Amino acid sequence: MTSTKTREIVLAARPSGEPRPEDFTLVETELPAPAEGQILVRNTWMSVDPYMRGRMDDAPSLILPPFEIGAPLDGAAVGEVIASRADGVPVGATVSHFLGWREHALLDAAGATVIDPDLAPAAAYLGPLGTTGLTAYAALTRLTPVREGDVVFVSAAAGAVGSVAGQLARRLGAATVIGSAGGPEKARRLVDSFGYDAALDHRAGPLGEQLAAAAPGGIDLYVDNVGGDHLEAALDALRVNGRAALIGAISGYNATAPVPGPANLFKIIEKRLTLRGIQIADHLDLFPEYIGRAAGWLADGGLRTEETVVDGLDRAPAALIGVLRGANTGKMLVRLDG
Repeated sequence: MTSTKTREIVLAARPSGEPRPEDFTLVETELPAPAEGQILVRNTWMSVDPYMRGRMDDAPSLILPPFEIGAPLDGAAVGEVIASRADGVPVGATVSHFLGWREHALLDAAGATVIDPDLAPAAAYLGPLGTTGLTAYAALTRLTPVREGDVVFVSAAAGAVGSVAGQLARRLGAATVIGSAGGPEKARRLVDSFGYDAALDHRAGPLGEQLAAAAPGGIDLYVDNVGGDHLEAALDALRVNGRAALIGAISGYNATAPVPGPANLFKIIEKRLTLRGIQIADHLDLFPEYIGRAAGWLADGGLRTEETVVDGLDRAPAALIGVLRGANTGKMLVRLDG
């Protein structure tokens, strides 16, 4: 096999505040044929996630390194193997890997996982059957397990993690599940599509007042994807010995100055609360268990999911800007084979 001409998105500049289209550049490049132990993948879907904003800054991290200026971005993707020099990963296999933001990926076979497109659509392995769904599952079963009869509050509940978390909380024994979202349409979808008992529109008025009205007796568990005023409202609403799983803080990702913390942190002491942060890399061992359960829920309609799909690699930067603005319902994906 000869080399393959392809395209990829590189980081052109580090943004200040919200990313701009000019912070990204679409470039053409050429990939050599796979070496021994390598595969060449034609990417069909790539994931766009809020955490990617942090990697655009030149800041140290204990998790993933910053994106490099002039180098392609990366992230979760799925695709079809079109050339292989690796035992066990044949041409035609569908794989997931971490070299998104490009039309083709050349990588060691050890960095790819063969997935079963007959079990679920390939794109599902980036959402409900990917680390998105696993994050919700790990939070609700391992970090801050749901207890029978819990009142659960989920922020960014129409997003990729939140839309799954609310449904899992119900399956795991929650009595009442409350979600927040931005705008009346998203709030309506929480109840109609994702099975929430009550939906809060954080743009419609003070969130703390809305949460107090929806859960006058308080909440037992908070799943935080937002931070800021949502975390502050949850600290007020949590009952004694309440728990919170801290997954993300999208309210501050585009901030250009330090974001003030909640003004009521003493509630943690007063109520003997447990707040635990989650990094999904610590919980990948749960993948087989989770997929074994969630694939069946997807197949029988017991787990309802939605996707916001953008077509074409050239529109991937707009998709990231959109997800940071809350433009997505469910998982934000870029389709590369349309």
